[in-house]
Amino acid sequence: MATNPPKGDGHRNGAVRGRSQVNNSKTDHWTKRGPDGKFLDQKADEKPFKGIRKEK
Repeated sequence: MATNPPKGDGHRNGAVRGRSQVNNSKTDHWTKRGPDGKFLDQKADEKPFKGIRKEK
């Protein structure tokens, strides 16, 4: 996983490994995908997840 020092400053150093996100074109929400390809989570708003690479 990504490192976060110093604690509590609200930013991440580096990307989250083994995860990606894809945009659902019907709802325009972003869905997080795990390392095994299964969907993990979907955002409630239209903003993408922070620190996770985007699929095309």
